Amino acid sequence: MSTTSTSAAELTGRVVRPGDDGYRSASDSWNLLHRNDPAVVVFAQQTQDVVNAVAWARQNRVPVRARSGGHCLEGWSTVDDGIVIDVSELKSATVDAEGLTATVGAGLNQIEAVTALGAAGVAAPTGTEGTVGLVGATLGGGFGLLTRAFGMASDNLLAAEIVVPSEDGGARAIVVDDNTNADLLWALRGAGNGNFGIVTSLTYRVHPLAHVVYLTVRWSGLGDLPAVFDAWQRFAFDTDSRLTTQLEIGTDGFELVGALAGGTADEAEQLLVPVTSIGIPTLVMTDAGWADTYAGFQIPTEDEPVNWAFKSQFIYEPYPAEAVDVIVSFLSKAPSPQCNYFTNAFGGALPGSEPAAGSAFAHRNALFYAEPGAGWGGARGTAARERPETPDPLTAECLSWITEFMEALAPYVDGAYTNVPNAGMADYENAYWGAGVDRLRTIKAKYDPDDVFSFEQSIRPATS
Repeated sequence: MSTTSTSAAELTGRVVRPGDDGYRSASDSWNLLHRNDPAVVVFAQQTQDVVNAVAWARQNRVPVRARSGGHCLEGWSTVDDGIVIDVSELKSATVDAEGLTATVGAGLNQIEAVTALGAAGVAAPTGTEGTVGLVGATLGGGFGLLTRAFGMASDNLLAAEIVVPSEDGGARAIVVDDNTNADLLWALRGAGNGNFGIVTSLTYRVHPLAHVVYLTVRWSGLGDLPAVFDAWQRFAFDTDSRLTTQLEIGTDGFELVGALAGGTADEAEQLLVPVTSIGIPTLVMTDAGWADTYAGFQIPTEDEPVNWAFKSQFIYEPYPAEAVDVIVSFLSKAPSPQCNYFTNAFGGALPGSEPAAGSAFAHRNALFYAEPGAGWGGARGTAARERPETPDPLTAECLSWITEFMEALAPYVDGAYTNVPNAGMADYENAYWGAGVDRLRTIKAKYDPDDVFSFEQSIRPATS
């Protein structure tokens, strides 16, 4: 199979254009708040289809967008009048359980990857949303309920195949690992989403994991939140590194969710005492394989709202009481019952999980990560895919609410997460990648000097 394209390129794979059956669903991403009309959508069936599509885009001078699970919250994985190169059909998984590695196609979403690895008795850390593309989650960082035990998904990334622009105006597929194009591997570990090329496969370090204790602790109302939040943020980062927890705060109550990797229910219950001793919560625990556990806490896609807005924050110092009061205040007056505030504990575990060669992820020293979010617009399973004739009346209210929420918390946070982009942020490169920005720009200039992979918050190539 050829891995370069230099002559006049033809689109291959499953090609969908305006007027074709399925064009609307092929064009839309997961968040229907943002919708575009691309000139063509290419669903790659093999790496050569991606090579051909990138070469075609360059020769025809049209903008390029890379897409896997389609969950880019700001809609930047699709574009008007350009080409969307979708890798979601590149599905494969080869697990070496003895060597503790796995190579997967970039089309796997997170639940497919968790399931494939679980069948071999191993796991790699991922995010918690099963329909999110594994490659997208990994290339931005990738954290969830195994983060404190095994690091982020990007920390476990050993190698990748990626299609990048070639010097002759076409495209080529290259391998990146610790010995070949190692600078690009560093960049892909935290800054790889659509910035340098299109990843078609990934190789991970995987971990034996027979079972996890999955737990939820639920409180009704928000009255106990200040005390629980304070207790959580003072134990969650220093507790047993096998335990990763997060707080999920809604409009009518909140819960602590967690996973103890390889532990026992008794251990989990003892570790939770700092929070379960507050108020009268309901504690539920299960002990099962990670793949079954992961599948069990998924929310059916058809039940989710069609419109979403999230913003990202990292927190380096414990929230004072005033910051928690802000959370309570905003959720008490939320415009939609799907509004929430979500946190994920990092603490002291992540610095020790950084690969020896490093990574572009800049926020591993944060105490926790958080997202204020809003969902609205009806259930996905019942909503028509046609564009509404008039805007949803809740859209302006929800977007205003989340912007004001972010501004109210601004004194207490530092930095942002490229996987949950903060649109309109003036200094987004430093917010996402901190001290690594200059190195990333140099790598961008090496592998994509013509800025083929450019979007609203992409990395700009260094200039000589």
